[in-house]
Amino acid sequence: MKEKILEIAEIAKACPENLQAICFELLLKDYLSSRAPERRGPGPLPAPNSSTQEPQQSGTEEQPPVAGHAGGQDDLAEVDIHVKARHFLKKYSVTIEQINNLFYKDGDKLGTLYDDLKTTRVAESQVRVALLQALLRALQSGEFECDVEEVRSECEARKCYDRNNFGNNFTNNAGLFDFGKYNKSITKIRLSEAGKKELSELIAELQ
Repeated sequence: MKEKILEIAEIAKACPENLQAICFELLLKDYLSSRAPERRGPGPLPAPNSSTQEPQQSGTEEQPPVAGHAGGQDDLAEVDIHVKARHFLKKYSVTIEQINNLFYKDGDKLGTLYDDLKTTRVAESQVRVALLQALLRALQSGEFECDVEEVRSECEARKCYDRNNFGNNFTNNAGLFDFGKYNKSITKIRLSEAGKKELSELIAELQ
């Protein structure tokens, strides 16, 4: 740059004395302006517009989970059912589809799908609750039995609990169970063969 300034000064000296200063100044400004891009280097990147600010879509973008069965509900397969319960299905011609209309599998637990017991009679409702609870337990353990207090609780929830005749309702249907007469010491009720047959008919009726 020093050499260039000296060169400009020599050029200015060739001008009349009253114009030398002006000539030098103009030539120096012209030289400096021609070098300005070199001194500054690369300028700032252009500001991104709205299109460049949008995130790019890619095949690896996280997708929302795909909905499966509501509440984790799955159908039962025959392998999910205890072998004793499978013998019951075969003996009374009950299909796995009929079972899946009444119950569902959620992990290692079973839940009920039916709401209507298809009767308005309190005593019959109580017996049907007992039969279906026995079936639910048999699907998992193979034992066609139910807990008396669980039957009582479901009857209360279904508004079909008759406190004064709860025991009598079991006694009047004793042929469906493995006791002669119900008494308060009984905590579990097992189905008789007649009870299993009644259960198979109930399954068909609830479809």
